[in-house]
Amino acid sequence: MIAGSKRILVFTGAGLSTESGIPDFRSPGGLWDKYDPSDFYFDKFLASGETRERYWRMSSESYAVMRKALPNKAHLALHHLEKAGKLLGIVTQNIDRLHHKAGNSPERVIELHGTTFFVSCLSCGASLDRDVVEERLSAGETAPRCTTCGGILKPATISFGQPMPQEAMSLAFEWAAECDLCIVLGSSLVVYPAASVPIEAVRGGAPLIIINRDETPMDDRANLVIHGSVTEILGPMVEAALTS
Repeated sequence: MIAGSKRILVFTGAGLSTESGIPDFRSPGGLWDKYDPSDFYFDKFLASGETRERYWRMSSESYAVMRKALPNKAHLALHHLEKAGKLLGIVTQNIDRLHHKAGNSPERVIELHGTTFFVSCLSCGASLDRDVVEERLSAGETAPRCTTCGGILKPATISFGQPMPQEAMSLAFEWAAECDLCIVLGSSLVVYPAASVPIEAVRGGAPLIIINRDETPMDDRANLVIHGSVTEILGPMVEAALTS
């Protein structure tokens, strides 16, 4: 299927990041074991300075891990697909920028849930490099504010209850309609509306490959399902397809 395709859409989830050493928030030992996710709904973030302080503590802990993380063999395989001219695009639920670090073109990566590597002002829209804000936190700030307008700063990620980026969602669905193969990597396909993207690809007639350690709700609609490690499986698949 990979060898015969020219417009491959790849949909990636946390299972891809965990194999680069980034813990899944929901898994045992993840951040939701240490923090209550219900504390971090977007409306609470806006309404409570105390919530914002807790959020920044949690987010900084996560960012420190993601900043050091390196792409794994599966990320690199997707870069090879792009170099071979077969990749339409990557739609990711991950916020770690590992697809960018692997060498994929930014215009071919849609980060549906945003990225933790930038910080946005919720009032004036200013964008700041995350490391600059982390320096302010290290210096003692607990809930940093925008130095331009005084507005609330927040990592450029999508929180519970926060509207999804409409432009990114629209482009993701356009790619889903255009692709001639959809590959799902490391996603449980239970988080919506993001999980609607591979569903749309199937509706458009594209074959579906799912590689994930656990079963997903879409396994019965896939042409090929492999339960296992994405890093162990995808690399050899792509290498075989590109040399066939």
